Amino acid sequence: MSGAIEPAPNEPGANDEPGANEPGARESGTDASGANGESEPGTSTSRSAAKSAPHSQTLSRGIRVLEILAESDQAMSIADVAAALGVHRSIAYRILRTLEDHGVVLRDAAGTMRLGPRMAALARGVARGLQTAALPELTNVANELGMTAFVAVLDREEVVTLVSVEPRQAPATVAQRPGTRHPLGRGAPGIAIQSLLTADQWAHLGTEARRDETAAARTRGFATSHDEVIPGLASVAVPLFVPGEAPAALAVVYLASGQSAAGIGARLVTAAASIAADLR
Repeated sequence: MSGAIEPAPNEPGANDEPGANEPGARESGTDASGANGESEPGTSTSRSAAKSAPHSQTLSRGIRVLEILAESDQAMSIADVAAALGVHRSIAYRILRTLEDHGVVLRDAAGTMRLGPRMAALARGVARGLQTAALPELTNVANELGMTAFVAVLDREEVVTLVSVEPRQAPATVAQRPGTRHPLGRGAPGIAIQSLLTADQWAHLGTEARRDETAAARTRGFATSHDEVIPGLASVAVPLFVPGEAPAALAVVYLASGQSAAGIGARLVTAAASIAADLR
């Protein structure tokens, strides 16, 4: 056994082109639904609205499969992936088989799929300089405050965790895994990032996510939130400006703390300044 996904009964052969035998499926700039530029099932409108030029439907589907697996708390069957993607099982099968060949997807003994270790290697290449500069400061902040510290970056209309560190010793910690995402208009990191945005950036984003707290966060240097992303959790975040990189925020997330938000914010401001200085 090589470990690759074996074709199920009646699955298309290994040399079939993706979607070649599926009704209505084709490789073009028009989706299988026949609507020009409309999103595929399971793909958010925000990720396709700006895409008017021809694109690879197969590549788009492959990327969406990775997103689906990343968003799932458990391994998924081929049928589950097909349902989430909105395509026939045979199309999902071929996409998953290709991703497995590249090591970004793994199949377990039960035949279910999850992200592979190669994804971690790819993730390390994202904003590598920022991750490297941030890690020592995140470690110091996490251990000093007893809170999970992380850097989040803007990704279209969402905020995505780039790198995080949990404290070595704390009664209870919150896991903020890299790749975790939430809407720009929700939570302290999003508010802090909004304080960095220019008029041109807002023009591309739209104003739906704009928070009234942005001006106050810009004035005092930090943003706060409670129960916005996950019930029961609080967060403090500061803007992190890095030339050439997406707008970012340095933040902590915690269950409860006797420390003042102002004190936490001041510590984060110092850490953010140190990270920015290292990247100059």
